[in-house]
Amino acid sequence: MLAAAASVTEHITLSTAVTVLSTEDPVRIYQQFTTLDQLSRGRAELLAGRGSFTESFPLFGYDLSRYQELFEERLELFAALIRQETVTWRGNTRTALTNQRVFPPTDAGPLRTWVGVGASPESVVRAARYDMPLMLAIIGGDPRRFMPYVTLYHRALDELGKPALPIGVHSPGYVAESDAQAREEFWPDYKTMRDRIGGERGWGPMRRQDFDAEADHGSLYLGSPETVARKIAATVKSLGLARFDLKYSAGALAHEKLMRSIELYGSKVIPLVRDMVG
Repeated sequence: MLAAAASVTEHITLSTAVTVLSTEDPVRIYQQFTTLDQLSRGRAELLAGRGSFTESFPLFGYDLSRYQELFEERLELFAALIRQETVTWRGNTRTALTNQRVFPPTDAGPLRTWVGVGASPESVVRAARYDMPLMLAIIGGDPRRFMPYVTLYHRALDELGKPALPIGVHSPGYVAESDAQAREEFWPDYKTMRDRIGGERGWGPMRRQDFDAEADHGSLYLGSPETVARKIAATVKSLGLARFDLKYSAGALAHEKLMRSIELYGSKVIPLVRDMVG
């Protein structure tokens, strides 16, 4: 899909919301994304994480009890691959490599790779250890509660003697002409999606008051361009972010509504945020 996007765009960054590296082969992922980088003339990047779901483990024949080991080893190997040097690596979750070169390389240095973190201090430190920017996946609650992770990341970089690296946030949202319109359009499909996921995890159905509270005080960036921009700017300032990614899809949300949200986000929200954060 990103390669298809590369063929009809010129400037946008081509990235993943998350690539579940635990159940993917790092060599194959590296080859796919460096090929994408060549096709797009340097616009590819990767966000590696463990994901919010576990379906890929039985689907591809991995034991969920090795959850931690799989991610640790595969991120270690991927970090070696993106240095674009001869790789010698040995672990317990895939075939060893000995003095192996992997192609194609990128033209402009290592493939930009973020580490996605939901609630794991170990993953924060791991991102610092491998010189990878940190992407905080904040899907609910006050984003300021993630400040300890930001502090931990900075401290880990300092203690490891690493330079400062970017921090980003990935959160859901929707933009419409007004706050009321955004809530009324987004609520039905958001509830459907949330209740489907919650039914698999033992959560109760989402109530409208919970939805409104998340929009008012949590990590649902919902409303008019001005409202969404103010909320994003506040998060950027409070956590010291270099990037904010808005996830603006929700289940069966109508395509024309989604496209209008994207248009408002690009044409109005982003310029407003840039003005607000200086």
